Amino acid sequence: MTDCGCEKARRDLEEYLRHEVCKTEYADIQEHLEHCAACRDEALVATTLTEVLARACKETAPEQLRDQVLAKLRAAHATA
Repeated sequence: MTDCGCEKARRDLEEYLRHEVCKTEYADIQEHLEHCAACRDEALVATTLTEVLARACKETAPEQLRDQVLAKLRAAHATA
């Protein structure tokens, strides 16, 4: 394994985090992240953002809000 450097690690970070790179590239990026605090921090931000977005996508609006939005859409559609 060889340290791939910051440029490659950052360029391929999203694919690395989704395990979409080959085993060799994965190992190279992993090694780089172990030794580079700046890239490791960037990977942490990307991971955290992905997790927060995934949780937000699972949330649903309260039923009352949903009903209000649908009523307004129906009203707007009826007048159009």
